[in-house]
Amino acid sequence: MKKFLSLVAIAALSTSVQAGDIAAGKAKSGTCAACHGAAGIAAMDMYPNLAGQKKGYLIKQLKAFKDGRRKDPVMGSMAKPLSDDDIKNLAAYYASLK
Repeated sequence: MKKFLSLVAIAALSTSVQAGDIAAGKAKSGTCAACHGAAGIAAMDMYPNLAGQKKGYLIKQLKAFKDGRRKDPVMGSMAKPLSDDDIKNLAAYYASLK
């Protein structure tokens, strides 16, 4: 039972760490809209839709652009100044869109 409660606590903590603030993400998303669309739906095929993507996936990709594990000159420069909170908030916002 103690082991189970520890696992539940860890799962709850990891969920809250990645929670993000949807309103703050929306406020920060203005720059993203130029390529990914105002509602997360890109107008051009060369840019991916962000609306409805899984939050964890978006966090992983933004962090990879930020630290250079994923290479793209535009996204690298866009992600570089983002804080961890900015990334969580943007991910929460785009994941909330359908």
